[in-house]
Formats: sequence, C-alpha cells, structure tokens
Amino acid sequence: MARACALAAKGEGHTRPNPPVGAIVVKGGKIVGCGYHARAGESHAETVALADCRVSPRGSTMYVTLEPCSRPGRVGACTDAIIAAGVKKVVYGMPDPNPANRGRAKRIFARAGIECIDFSKESGECEACRTIRRMMAPFAKHVTSGLPFVTVKIAMSLDGMACDRFGDAKWISSEASRAATGDLRRCCDAIMVGAGTIRKDDPSLLWHEGENRDLIRVVVSKSGKLPSRARVFTDGKNPTLVFRSPREAMEKLGGMGCLHVLCEGGLSLARSMAEQGFVDRWISVVAPIVVGSRRIGEAFRFAGGADSFVFCGEEV
Repeated sequence: MARACALAAKGEGHTRPNPPVGAIVVKGGKIVGCGYHARAGESHAETVALADCRVSPRGSTMYVTLEPCSRPGRVGACTDAIIAAGVKKVVYGMPDPNPANRGRAKRIFARAGIECIDFSKESGECEACRTIRRMMAPFAKHVTSGLPFVTVKIAMSLDGMACDRFGDAKWISSEASRAATGDLRRCCDAIMVGAGTIRKDDPSLLWHEGENRDLIRVVVSKSGKLPSRARVFTDGKNPTLVFRSPREAMEKLGGMGCLHVLCEGGLSLARSMAEQGFVDRWISVVAPIVVGSRRIGEAFRFAGGADSFVFCGEEV
C-alpha cells in the first residue's frame, strides 16, 4: 500500500476533478504491475496497473489507494475491468468519500466472488493510512461540498510578524521552508494570494523545481486594479484568474473542479478566508528571528536556528 501511495502522489495536482490514485498488482508474492491516474479523462490507476502486468493478472491481488470506481464515466468502471482481469482479491486504502458510491465496489466484488478488504479498517493508524487520508482530503471535501480544500500557509517571526513595518515579507523563512512550500505548490491545483502580495512582491507563484502546467494562479482583488506588468500576467506561463472576493474564488474554482487551493498570503486574505469558513488546514512557518520595528533584512536572527513547521486544524 505504501508503494501505491507513492504512485498516487505522482498524480497530485493533475487529476482534477478526480482524486490521485495509485495501484499495485501482486501475484506469487511479486509486484507484476503498477500504475497511477495521471489526469482526468485518461485511464484510472487500476486499469493502468492491469495493462502494465508482465504476466496474466488472473488470480492476483490488487492494492489500490481508493475504493475502485463502480460507475462508468469518461472511462469505464474499474470494477468491471478488475472482474474481467480475473483478480481474486482487492485491498483498497479507504472507501470512496462520495456517499453515492461508498461501499458499492465491495458489494459488486462480493457478487463476483472477489475478496475485498478495506485497508483503513484493518491497519488503522499506519503511515500509509495517514498518507491516503491526506491525499484524499481535497477530493473528499470537493465531492461532498463542491468547494476546494484550502491550505493556508503563513510564515512569521517569533514576535508574530508576517512582514515588517514597511510591508516587506521577503524573506522571513529559510531556504528549507521555501523548498517545503515548493512541494506544496507541486501537489495543489491552484495558488491564491491577495492583491497586496502581487503589488509588493511580484511573485511568480510557480513551482520552481519543475514545471506544472496544470497549476492555476489566483489573485483576489476587491478593486480588480492590479499592475498589468506583474509576472503572473506577463510571464507567458500558467494561467492567472482574478476574483473580487474569497467566496467568488471558492465557488468558481470549485465549479472548475479544483480540489486543493494553497493560499499563501497575505494576512488579510487569510483572515477573510478563515472568517468565511473556507480554511481546512493551516501551516505556520515560525522563523527564528525577531523583527520588531526593523526591516526584515535587519531583523535579529538566532544563529543556527531552523524554522519550525506547525501543522494545525487539519481536517482529514
């Protein structure tokens, strides 16, 4: 199941409105096929894994991170493909969060004489279970509410400053925490900031370790007046959408099938998002510096101090 999770992670940020899913086929104690869902409209993880099998999958066991889909959509139902392939046992990481589908695959497999196991019930709080719940949380929220899962990431100093008295927020956190933020950008569907962040910092809002053409950049601006030469509008890369309010952004992004939105700033936008009940997870990066009344570049830094990553309010 841990291997299946690692495969599923390759699809994060690319599969909307579908969830990222990984699958492994085991026969004779050996992995004979593996696959993951790369993007909506393409084959699901289960059928990719079956097609990847080096030997016949008949009599095999399939490990898949999510209960297989049981209704045909843009592609056929995975339950049909699994039954046709002669798989004898299916172990899935967690039930489908969609109430209309939850448990349906298990009933279909039972009628076909295929043993089916809910891994989350068998293994409880293992690392793979926690990873699956984290990966599926955005899909679970979207499929039940129509809204994206929202992570707010804030960097602050020990004295609670997210910027100095001049409005400068570069750079409170360290290279290590910025690399961790990059990983968050890699696996989300949209990155959202307020107009003030665009005006002051002119960020690219892209994942710097590689290219993710599926990533959407979002700016919330009450006035709609933004610098036309800002990088998010002129770099010729990922699309940038502008909304007048957090509610408009959440409703429109949800309607587009976006599962996971990363809100990176600033404080007023984060506060507004929280007050309207849109925030599902907070990530606070607490840097070992004291800003006080100084500029950030002149802030007192503690030698050898490492940033602390504080995760709180995570609903998975």
